[in-house]
Amino acid sequence: MRSVERAAVVTHGRTRDVSAAVERLRRAAERAGVELTFEEAAAPADVAIVLGGDGTMLRALTRFLDGGTPVIGVNFGRVGFLTAIQAAELETGLARVFRGEFRTVELPTLEVELEGRRYVAVNDTVVTSGTVGRMIELRYSVGGEDLGVQPCDGLICATPPGSTAYNLSNGGPVLVWGLDAMVVTFASPHTLHARPLVVGRGVEIVIENRSPDVPAAVLVDGHRLADLPTGAEARVRLAPERSRLAVLPEQTFFTRYGEVFGPVGNGR
Repeated sequence: MRSVERAAVVTHGRTRDVSAAVERLRRAAERAGVELTFEEAAAPADVAIVLGGDGTMLRALTRFLDGGTPVIGVNFGRVGFLTAIQAAELETGLARVFRGEFRTVELPTLEVELEGRRYVAVNDTVVTSGTVGRMIELRYSVGGEDLGVQPCDGLICATPPGSTAYNLSNGGPVLVWGLDAMVVTFASPHTLHARPLVVGRGVEIVIENRSPDVPAAVLVDGHRLADLPTGAEARVRLAPERSRLAVLPEQTFFTRYGEVFGPVGNGR
């Protein structure tokens, strides 16, 4: 890939926590002759640099969906599974990025239809109880086939990058980057028989709140989008948009998976 001439910068909301990192970034960009922009409405950039964790990465991936700018992260968060560079390696890692030494992984997103409006999720969509501590009853269908009503705390639809978040903590499978699929997992189902499903493109998931007295809530990438009253439906499918995650050339899904969740192949 050609070297970078212009880079957009995205940081998390606690600006003072990354102020020193921003200065390190400025110096690295100056040495490489790269122009930095911090404005959301700025001209297109060759790459977006994120200083933060996975939450900031999601915000940046969503922001650059339409323009197709690849997003690479320097981890100043807690987990940082979606980031490619550790904070201590900011200078050496970004020097490589500015020389064009990175590759881009295209990842599927989710399309959420609710009350006639359309939303896009990079990570996941969750239909959950709107009342803390109260179980809800959800009717769900997959590809037009009704699979019944399930008492639970919620239902998660996740993309491959989202599969290592809330889905993983509820026992759902991890989807390797490169799969054009989503996983559907119940959160705390009140049964021994509810199992996660992996579905491909063109398959729609319809989720209806059948709880007689408990409202449900729809979350997109961790943000509460709307309430789902009794009888209302949310429809989820793979969207035409794809997020563009940038990584260093030697990094694969499995290297990141091993670094974050434990070494691969160590018998654990």
